[in-house]
Formats: sequence, structure tokens, C-alpha cells
Amino acid sequence: MEDDEAIAAPLAEGLRREGFEVQRAGNGRQALEAPEPDMVLLDLRLPDMDGYEVARELRSRSRVPIIMVTARGEEVDRVVGLELGADDYLVKPFGMRELIARIHAVMRRVDAGPEQPRTLEAGPLTVDTRARRASVDGREVPLTPKEFEVLALLAEDPGAAVDRRRILREVWGTTWYGPSKAIDMHISALRKKLGDPGLIETVRGIGFRLREP
Repeated sequence: MEDDEAIAAPLAEGLRREGFEVQRAGNGRQALEAPEPDMVLLDLRLPDMDGYEVARELRSRSRVPIIMVTARGEEVDRVVGLELGADDYLVKPFGMRELIARIHAVMRRVDAGPEQPRTLEAGPLTVDTRARRASVDGREVPLTPKEFEVLALLAEDPGAAVDRRRILREVWGTTWYGPSKAIDMHISALRKKLGDPGLIETVRGIGFRLREP
């Protein structure tokens, strides 16, 4: 969805040339009322509402892949977009080849489907990927979707360091590897909720690991 005709028209035409079916929405309300597509390219500057609001509404009712396309390139904008559930973030100006590559990368992740449900254990911690629940010493820990995914990723191999790029790629599904406060915010929240700050250890210069039992 893009309200600038000078940008939207050639973008839509370029996508059609690549074999995509394109449905354009000039504002957020039109986008929210339209039939659900296979993917959403979402501009943050819309005439009737903020693109973040559109993303929040879409994500509350659907898992449709969202790529945010915007001129906002500040880290805080990217963090907010990823926090709202965007699958990737593309900053203007960009080339058609880069956009197509991002679309294919996101669709590959979607087509791969969910992993088989497992129960992961590490000392007092139990992570049930099927029920998407985590508990410490039998006490269930209330987690947001992204907090759960970060914890489940660390619990796959307790004691092994997981680098930041992998966390961004597998939890947020983004190919942007710049500094991200989103990871640190989630790790901080997890440490508080788990009740044992030392359960998740910082590996300087790399990322994080779950303390080996």
C-alpha cells in the first residue's frame, strides 16, 4: 500500500513484470478492508493513518507476511516495525532487484512452515513449542510471542552461543543486520520474567546463550 502515485505506479508495474499479481490500496482503511493477500508491502506514511497502526491491526488478525517499505531509516523505526510483527524492513530508495529478493526470502520462510512441536528442557526451564508455553520449576512464565521465540531458540542448545544475526533472522525474519535494541529489550524482559537473571548469559561480541544445566 502506497499513496504516492509517482512511486506506486512504477512499483506495481515492476512487480507485475516479475509475475506478481498486484492489488493497490491508496490508504490504510482500504488496505484493512481488502481481501487478504499473500503478502503486504506496507508504506509507513499513509494519508489516513500511520502505517504502524495498519501493521498492528493486520497482525492482530492474520499472519500474512509484511514487508515495511519506507523512507524512515532510523533504528527506532526499524525496531518498532519488527516489534509489531513485520517480516522485513526496506528503506527507500531501493532497487527492484533488492525488493524482489526480499519478497522471495520472506516467502521461502513462510513456505517452509512451522517446525515440529518439541519440548525443550534446560535445568529448571521447560519450553513447550507446541503449546507455546514456558515454565521454570513448574511455574508458567507469561511471555509475549517474540519473547517466547527468543527463549525457544536459546533453549534448542543450552550452553551454545547464539549470535545476534541468527536471532534477528530466525525470530524477526529480517535480513537487516544493523544494531538492534529489540534483542536487548527482549533479553532483559526474559531475565526478569524467568526470575533468574543468570539463566541467560551474555556472550560478549557474539550474542547470548542459555546457561547449561
